[in-house]
Parts: sequence; structure tokens; C-alpha cells
Amino acid sequence: MSVPAAYLGVILIWSTTPLAIQWSAQGAGFSFAVMARMLIGLAVCLVLLAATRTAFPFTPAARRLYAVSGLSLFASMLLTYWGALHIPSGLISVIFGLSPLVTGVFAALWLAERTLTPLRIAGLALALAGLWLIFGQPWPGDRHAALGTLATVSGMALQALGLVWIKRLNVRVSSLAITTGSLGVAVPCFVLAWVIADAAQLPADATLRAGAAIVYLGILGSVVGFTLYYYMIKHLDAGRIALIMLVTPVSALLLGQTLNHERIPGIGWAGIALIGAGLLLYEWQALRQLRRPLIS
Repeated sequence: MSVPAAYLGVILIWSTTPLAIQWSAQGAGFSFAVMARMLIGLAVCLVLLAATRTAFPFTPAARRLYAVSGLSLFASMLLTYWGALHIPSGLISVIFGLSPLVTGVFAALWLAERTLTPLRIAGLALALAGLWLIFGQPWPGDRHAALGTLATVSGMALQALGLVWIKRLNVRVSSLAITTGSLGVAVPCFVLAWVIADAAQLPADATLRAGAAIVYLGILGSVVGFTLYYYMIKHLDAGRIALIMLVTPVSALLLGQTLNHERIPGIGWAGIALIGAGLLLYEWQALRQLRRPLIS
């Protein structure tokens, strides 16, 4: 596979994921939608694991890795799917665009990494100011928008914490094995959440669009997207990886407006602009590497 094709694939998948999350959650119920997505993802991973004969370590260290990854995935996605019921899909992408900043803070505090340079601290301050502007906005159509924003921010922070925790464990396992192990831990938790939230009842009025979104997320959003992302990490510099975080929120916002008729208040756009400027400052050193030719 060519690196440019993988790069474009990740941008397309990550740009459409927030809208697919919202369509699936609104059309089939948030707990069923996320459970069904993860079940599909686990099934695909198991097939790939067998087809490629990829090793699946089950040592105590590997089990700890799967547990940390799976539990952080469960908490992050459950909060995000609930939040998607109450905020525009584009805003979900903007909030998750903050994950490199939050990951850097956790890495500095927990791993003692010197990631918080003065320029990055300034970028973090700008992004937090933008989030503060967004948080208090009366988003159209939903009185629970503030809680939805809080849930999505919490989901993003838990995902970042899980990534740093995985790095702290420092267990060498293939990306497919990590994905399979984490889904193996997370899926029973999602099933339990569905039983508690919906009494294990299948959605009676699920739409075709919701079903298609669940399948899309289970295959492309979960398995293909992460496989392409890990592939890019091996072949591209940090600047081009960071550029994805700047592109996908904008494309997700445009898709939300075009396909889902979402409207964002003017001050909300100001907050989004501050977050984008903060992320640009935070990743400035990495983005300077973009003058190098793209590897093919």
C-alpha cells in the first residue's frame, strides 16, 4: 500500500466517523450502537488475526495492556456516544482534535516527558480558551448540549489517559493484537451497559442509515482506520501525522453542515478557531518538517 493512499484513507475515515457516530446513536440508541460497532470490530479483528497468523501474546504483562486499553476504550466511547446525542457531529471532531494536547499534559505529569515547551503551553492555553467558549453555548435543538460537551471532553481525556498508560506499560505487542485484546475486554462491558441502559432490548425503530453507520464504524472506523494509522506512523514524520489533526475537524464540520444540516453559533466558531490556533502552536515544531518530501 502506498503511504499517500493510507494518509488519504485516514483523513476520510476520521472526518466521517463523528457523523457516523451521531447517526448510529440517534437511529439505534447510543448503548446498542456502540455495542454493535465493537462486536463487529472484534469479529473482524479475530478473522484478521487468524488469517494473518499474527501472534496474540497472553502473558501477565499483555493481559494488563489489554485491560488498560479495553477499559479506557469502553469509558471513552460510551461517553462519546452519549454526548453525540446532544451536540453537532463536527464539534465531536474538534474536541477529539484536542487529544494531542491532553496526551502531552498527561505524558509530562506521568511519564516525566519534557513535552510542555513554552510554545506548547501557549497553544494549550489558547485551546482551553476556545473550549471554554464552546462549553457554554446553547447549541441549537438540545438543552443537554453542555452535558453532551462535557461527556465528549471526558471521553477524549480518558482516551488520552489510556494512551499514556499504555506507553507507560511499554509492552511490545502488534497493533492488531492490541486492538483485538482491547476489544475483547471492552465488548463485555458494552454488552453490560446495553443491558443496563436498554434492558437488552433491540431497537424497535432503528433506521437503515443507523445500521449502515454501525457497520461502517465497526469495519472502517475501528479496524481499517487504526490499521492505516499505525501504518502511517511507521512511514511518516510527526509533522504529517499532526497535520491530520488540523484537517479532520474542518472536514468533519463541513460534512456535518452539508449532510446533517448542523448549525454552529458564531461564538462557537470563535471557540473552534481558538482550538485550531492552539493545536497549530502546539504542533508547530512537528509541522515544520512538512518541507520534506512525502514518502511513497
